[in-house]
Amino acid sequence: MYKVYFITFGCKVNQYETESLKTSFKKKGYEVSDRQDSADVVVINSCTVTEYGDNDVLSALRKVRKKLPSAVIVLTGCYPQADRKSAENLSEADIITGTKNRSEIPLLVTEYLEKHSRKISVPDYSVNDPFENLDCPSFEKNTRTFMKIQDGCNQFCTYCIIPYTRGRCRSRSLESVREEAENSARLGKKEIVLTGINLAFYGMEYGADLADAVEVCAGVDGIERIRLGSLEPEKMSDDLLERLSAVGKLCPHFHLSLQSGCNRTLRAMNRHYTSEEYFSLVQKIRQFFPECSFTTDVMVGFPDETDEDFRESVKFVQKIGFSRVHIFRYSRRKGTPADRMSNQIPEHIKTSRAAAMSKAAAQSEEKYLKSLVGKTVKVLFERENCTEFHRGYAEDYTLIKIPRENSEKSLRNELIYVTIEESRSDFCTGRIADGYSPDLMTGQ
Repeated sequence: MYKVYFITFGCKVNQYETESLKTSFKKKGYEVSDRQDSADVVVINSCTVTEYGDNDVLSALRKVRKKLPSAVIVLTGCYPQADRKSAENLSEADIITGTKNRSEIPLLVTEYLEKHSRKISVPDYSVNDPFENLDCPSFEKNTRTFMKIQDGCNQFCTYCIIPYTRGRCRSRSLESVREEAENSARLGKKEIVLTGINLAFYGMEYGADLADAVEVCAGVDGIERIRLGSLEPEKMSDDLLERLSAVGKLCPHFHLSLQSGCNRTLRAMNRHYTSEEYFSLVQKIRQFFPECSFTTDVMVGFPDETDEDFRESVKFVQKIGFSRVHIFRYSRRKGTPADRMSNQIPEHIKTSRAAAMSKAAAQSEEKYLKSLVGKTVKVLFERENCTEFHRGYAEDYTLIKIPRENSEKSLRNELIYVTIEESRSDFCTGRIADGYSPDLMTGQ
């Protein structure tokens, strides 16, 4: 039996697709291995959002070839799709595919093992491409499961290569969403994280929306929580929010992509909202979800970002009160309009701005975590942290740890009420709430 090993870079969508490929390979008689050194086949699922990501992919490819000279190496994902010519020249890869037709990869590997003929299959996208349903992943090592329900993007932000590597927006059918949710429930998963390249645009091709997918998942017995992946602000209508707020299983955590709090920079990025519109949306979401949290992505050092633009962005981040902010230094990406812009920001300025934004974000996170002390929250426990803590996530995506002495048995995949007693730099500690037993919590 051939053994296959996976290396995955990038976003939650890539992680989902890797897990789906694991299922596909198993169906073809392969064994999925946790050890690279014993693998006959290595699949590298690439990311190409930044040049740093490209470098990481290329480094991994060369290391694998050096370590496993006789292995079959598959390079798949966004990197080959973005730059097919460069990918074709990577002699270390035996099979090269893009982001289309992922389900064919096990077949391509089988053919290579029989014929030892190099294969390159990176077809272009067309406007009417359908959503590709992949095999249901098991996420064996996770308590929560991801479900990809949307692919592609129509927005064309000036810094982003993704519309070129993923094609136009396309959505999974509600019937398929239900089937995978039911499969996840059979596997004992209590939480589903809905994900996509541009999740808020789910269903736009056939008159559906994100609430339809959430409601379908909520109707599946055994699924206790539904969490949303990253969202674009411009598609979050009042009607959508009202419907989402009526779904009791939906976690009140919103990763609402910002990128910049400065309107001048947002226009240069071709983001389709202003900071005022973003703030108004946050206030509206808080009306529908009073106990919600907000996380976001912020970019610093975009071309022509002045010191004043940056200070405006920092002030806006402080104004919102995010529970967590992912901060990125702008990275030039060949093939995007931003790469051709003048007034590129020097790296040392990007670094200093990232540090300043990180400081503001840390203060915001600290304030949010302190506000939770004394509250009782429902935690889905994932794993123990060594022998000292049980750890899991509250509905608002706060990391919660409780001492092992609160419960000596494993709490993995248990939903338990916890009273928060102390906040730390990036998590909270607490104890099992009075009157609640771990054995009685699931499903309450």
